[in-house]
Amino acid sequence: MDSFKKELNDILVDTFKIITKIEEISIKRTGHDLSVSEVHILESAAEDQNKGRTISDIAEDLRITLPSVTVAINKLVKKGYVTKLRDEADGRRVYVKLTDKGTQMDRVHRYFHRKLVSNISSGLTGSEKEALYTAMLKMNGFFEKRLLKGKP
Repeated sequence: MDSFKKELNDILVDTFKIITKIEEISIKRTGHDLSVSEVHILESAAEDQNKGRTISDIAEDLRITLPSVTVAINKLVKKGYVTKLRDEADGRRVYVKLTDKGTQMDRVHRYFHRKLVSNISSGLTGSEKEALYTAMLKMNGFFEKRLLKGKP
């Protein structure tokens, strides 16, 4: 591996670890008994608070398996962060909605993301912001294609 590829790999791995750790610390500071994965499930469930979201919607959004989401949702129900509601027209369909406690945690987490992005971008010039954004779009597109091809 040439030096650029090695350094890029190292920074990607390190950045992922650091962001995950910062999220863990941020969640712990709130006093909520949640993992980063559970908070991301809350974030996805919050996308349609009027109707709620199905477990399939959440699994697709987060690109994780239905059984994983089902287990996590059941834990979140027990912890009081979400409720499950059956569709009146189709009893087989279950919607997940945030409770007040879940909504509060979702707001805290969204604020965390806003602050993170604000802090990252505050030290950048306009052209650096543009370059970072363009590079991130390309990188995200690359990962999306790999994921769709089933080659992680």
